Amino acid sequence: MGARRTALTAAGLTAVAALLATGTASATVTAAGAAEAANNVLTYGSAAGDAVAVGDVLTASLATGTTVAIRTTSGGTTGITCTASQFTASVTANPVAPGTATESVTAHTFAGCTSNILGTTGVQSITLQNLPHVASASSAGALTVTAGSVGTVQTTVVLNTILGVTTCVYTSTGLNGTTSNTGNTITFANQLFTRSSGPITCPASSYFSAVYGPVRDTSQSGSPSVYVN
Repeated sequence: MGARRTALTAAGLTAVAALLATGTASATVTAAGAAEAANNVLTYGSAAGDAVAVGDVLTASLATGTTVAIRTTSGGTTGITCTASQFTASVTANPVAPGTATESVTAHTFAGCTSNILGTTGVQSITLQNLPHVASASSAGALTVTAGSVGTVQTTVVLNTILGVTTCVYTSTGLNGTTSNTGNTITFANQLFTRSSGPITCPASSYFSAVYGPVRDTSQSGSPSVYVN
């Protein structure tokens, strides 16, 4: 009888151990599944793709078929049009979603620009100054660009006019845009810049509109598109 009781006890302990092991395994699978389901604000390749690493370089040109519009009035037709533009930024923070990722905008260029502003005959250059700026992209789809440590968001526009070359300097308190995973785009619409220096030939205000995309992670092989989650 003692031997039988010992055998039954051993069997019972073995069964309990098996149940505990099964429970532990299930908990591990559940935890792993939760980890896999978690994602960061910025991913590449797909919305469920790998997290964009801090330090990765993102870039985007104008979306196909679009131009930059810099108008003297909001939604107007008078101003400057550019057929090429590109920005470059490095990721400085990319938390788990929902949240806000941040980037350092290190370059923003414009080319192929023309002007129909009265008295102007062409555009020599448009230069974004006081870089880097700070860009913040939220899970809700909002994107802001604000001043960095160097100074305000500032743009210098050099125009050819009937009276000679004119330099116009504009500043902004910050830009508000929206992101979309359809086309991996960033859209700015009628963002106000105010003249801080320059003659009357320079319009008092400029309203900036553009669509950039697809945004790509050039630090990854094949420069995959970037998604906001």
